Amino acid sequence: MDISAFLLFWAAIFTSNILLTNFLGMCSYLSVSKEVESSVGLGIAVTFVLVFTTALNWLVYHYILLPFNIEYLQYIVFIIVIAAFVQLLELLIERYTPALYYTLGIFLPLITVNCAIFGVSLFMIIRNYDFLQSIAFGAGSGLGWLLAILMLAGIRSKLKEKLIPIGLQGAGISLIITGIMALAFIGFSGVATIQ
Repeated sequence: MDISAFLLFWAAIFTSNILLTNFLGMCSYLSVSKEVESSVGLGIAVTFVLVFTTALNWLVYHYILLPFNIEYLQYIVFIIVIAAFVQLLELLIERYTPALYYTLGIFLPLITVNCAIFGVSLFMIIRNYDFLQSIAFGAGSGLGWLLAILMLAGIRSKLKEKLIPIGLQGAGISLIITGIMALAFIGFSGVATIQ
């Protein structure tokens, strides 16, 4: 695909936000966005995993799977790479930031099955990105996911002080807010399109 890595990076954050345009990675986004601090921690972890697993999966696909004509194994191999990297990250966070480790709880290992991370790896193959484009797309997607969860966490922290009808409390109001945020991000779509 003939698009600069710089433009791809910004488009992945705003115009083609992996969460607000493709709705990938919604489970942990809805569950962890109750507190700003834990949202920042998970968003940084997702961004970190996205950058490195996208690069690793690009290398594995182009230097192992394609030369041996076993690209049909890409789904399994990509999941193994993501799971191994998340295990390593989990060990590091537990060792150096135990407070964040216990705050994230079960959602940290669940990064492995975060659809956004797997989706970015598949998009880079489908869209035929080169190595630099893949890293830019992974970093932009991670920062876009971080931006979305941080915005929702900030809004939800303000809503704690408001009276919300019982039927809309919890996931209901979060989905409505997410829809409004997605509509707001559509306003950026005229700047650059990558799909």
